[in-house]
Amino acid sequence: MLYLFIITGIVVVVSFFLDWKKTIMGLKIAARKLLHILPPLLLMIILVSIALYLVPEQFITNTLADGNRYVSTLIASLFGSITILPGFIAFPLSGILKAQGVAYMVISAFTTTLMMVGVLTFPVEKAYFGTKVALIRNIISFGIALCVACATGIVFGELFS
Repeated sequence: MLYLFIITGIVVVVSFFLDWKKTIMGLKIAARKLLHILPPLLLMIILVSIALYLVPEQFITNTLADGNRYVSTLIASLFGSITILPGFIAFPLSGILKAQGVAYMVISAFTTTLMMVGVLTFPVEKAYFGTKVALIRNIISFGIALCVACATGIVFGELFS
């Protein structure tokens, strides 16, 4: 990550020397966008932190890490289907789950359904696309998510172990 900051700093300095007016304008736009996205970002981080604090680590471990991986995968996919989290929260959360011993296959099911299936967004989809299309899209997305989880399990040697 440090390399990314160093490279970004060098590029900004070079840009400043090439055209300082455009660089200042770009930095102002970036600052405005950061200030615009910062409140919802911090709110999501706070809510996820509170949720992780309220849900005991032992519960997560017992539900998702221990026991039958297939049942854990199904539970994670159902939870991912009804949860609304942006990717920038979901992926660090997946890292936390991995640190708690949750299998890659289970994490894959959670994150894939989180991004592809929308139980809570179904009413909006229904309004725009109609019930049939929204339902078919969600069912197909759920099936694809389970296929992705199985492929992840095969790659990491978790499916048949």
